[in-house]
Amino acid sequence: MKFGIVISYGSARDYVDLAREAELEGWDGVFAWDDISVDRGTVWDPWVVLGGMAAVTERITLGAMVFSLARRRPWKVARESITIDNLSNGRFVLPVGLGGTWDGGYARVSTDDPSRKVRAEKLDECLEILDLCWSGETVSFQGNHYWMKDLVFDRPTQRPRIPVWPVGAWPYPKSLARAARWDGIIVSDRTGGEDQELTPEAVANVASWMTEHRSDPGRFDIVTEGVTTGSDRAADRAQVEPLAEAGATWFIESRWEEDQSAETLRQRIRQGPPRL
Repeated sequence: MKFGIVISYGSARDYVDLAREAELEGWDGVFAWDDISVDRGTVWDPWVVLGGMAAVTERITLGAMVFSLARRRPWKVARESITIDNLSNGRFVLPVGLGGTWDGGYARVSTDDPSRKVRAEKLDECLEILDLCWSGETVSFQGNHYWMKDLVFDRPTQRPRIPVWPVGAWPYPKSLARAARWDGIIVSDRTGGEDQELTPEAVANVASWMTEHRSDPGRFDIVTEGVTTGSDRAADRAQVEPLAEAGATWFIESRWEEDQSAETLRQRIRQGPPRL
């Protein structure tokens, strides 16, 4: 299992400094986040801070939890993702989701239809366009929401493509099938229609579903999120080890609580990732 951490508070410079420190402390990944305007505090552009992170690190995986592609132009995401992939020498991963009405990019500005169905359609089209753009060939596309004609981009450093991790909701086949087409899944347990605390059982269910339904034998990441203490190694191991045994390949420390700050994140980073 690999361990990452979301940098969720601080200045833009804090994001870069904390990424460098996380690499030194043995973390495997550092993630920004993607919103336009939220009530909880400052929001930075993820592409800009990821560029800074890439420039001061050499080993860690970089991404954002998670990119809301339905409010972005796919060809611009193609150029941005290829740029970060190149700058990081192939360490970029693209976690993606539908976004939500809490995000100012949907609820507080003039935009296209923000319904969940339309966001899902746009996400799927955007991913299809990205896959075309990452081929390095001259490509065109005609969909219900986007079209492009005779565009060509440089190929990413990574082969066969930049890894894509869609959010996938258990036990919904359509959501799971979206993730199965790509390179990983950020697991959400929505048993009963509402978000549930993620359990090893849910992770095992997702892992089994993917084994049964995926045709690609290549690496497939099962990504989980949570909060560990950093100070109680036994408790942290008891928390994450069952997830790993159930099939999870990543655990991402995700601290969104309002009592967090750049300093509390720095303290957690210096404690190091959980050890299995």
